[in-house]
Amino acid sequence: RMKLRLVSLFSGYDSQALAMARLKRDFPDFDYELVAWCEIDKMAIHVHNALFPQWADRNLGDICNVNPEDVPDCDCLTYSFPCQDISNAGMQKGFAQGSGSRSSLLWECEKIIKAKQPQYLVMENVKALTQKKFMPEFQRWIDTLSEYGYTSFWQVLNSKDFGCPQNRERVFMVSILGNAAFEFPRPFPLEK
Repeated sequence: RMKLRLVSLFSGYDSQALAMARLKRDFPDFDYELVAWCEIDKMAIHVHNALFPQWADRNLGDICNVNPEDVPDCDCLTYSFPCQDISNAGMQKGFAQGSGSRSSLLWECEKIIKAKQPQYLVMENVKALTQKKFMPEFQRWIDTLSEYGYTSFWQVLNSKDFGCPQNRERVFMVSILGNAAFEFPRPFPLEK
């Protein structure tokens, strides 16, 4: 029986772990364990602990203070880094490394990815990440992952195309260690 070891950074209430729980429910041969998560918002931590009390003691806290050696080995690492400085509704400060913007916290993931080399990385963020203004920095992130041996695939997906009655576009990126192929799921008609 496969048991995927998951680390989620910028966890919030951890929709990534909820997705894993759904996979576990629907596929009997699949199992997972949240070996570490990383969140500082008190309310998000409260909700996370209500959903996943068995892993309440595995919060690494502030990503800026995480020592990569303290992060358990993992198969999959997810990171939905802060979008406030990328979003059209935000101040558009960007996410350049060292800029001090909240969105630049993305670059804190690098030290963990470099040290742990998980097989899979999954990123989610606002569609604006792919706009002309931010695309060079996004490409720089993709190139950084490539330097560590990852092949990355990204696409803008809309939740309404996948069974959710909400028009919500987000960019997703899946990065796989080594030479790999990946296809995003195909949209299907909304029935709700």
